[in-house]
Amino acid sequence: MEGAELVLDALGRVRDMVREALKDLSPEELLSPPKPHIAWLVWHLSRVQDANFSGLMERPQLWIADGWHARLAMPPDPKDYGSGHRHTREQVKAFTVTDKQLLLDYLDAVFARTKSYLSTVSNADLNRVLNEPQYQPLPTLSVRLASVINCNTRHAGQIEYLRGLVKHQGWFPAAER
Repeated sequence: MEGAELVLDALGRVRDMVREALKDLSPEELLSPPKPHIAWLVWHLSRVQDANFSGLMERPQLWIADGWHARLAMPPDPKDYGSGHRHTREQVKAFTVTDKQLLLDYLDAVFARTKSYLSTVSNADLNRVLNEPQYQPLPTLSVRLASVINCNTRHAGQIEYLRGLVKHQGWFPAAER
């Protein structure tokens, strides 16, 4: 397996985890406490992937170019993806999207772009230094990809855990405790 295939596999697993975790959740369960709730985490995970891969491709984010911001009733700000826990409690509370299919459609659109980009990446490309002077040392493409995997995997796990809390008041169904 080549490096880009490994990244695609990891992010594909994230996508599958999220889809499975949401499959039978009600609109109310998507927004259930604790905060950030499941719906926000799905949005954030998708936004992180969209912002990063769009940047690597030097293309506008799907968030804006394909109008996802409007469908999710949010501003078209390319820097707004809750990065580094920059969303306030009020912003998380204001995120009230309960259309599970809409959230999953955005995730799928982002994953399709991710897949398209990764199909062009060779192992040699992974050592390419990115022009991101805000970071020292300058990151390589492999460092950026590892960061996206880390963020997305962490949030997919949070989604699964919150699902257990919301559906079963714990990780396992009450009958199994």
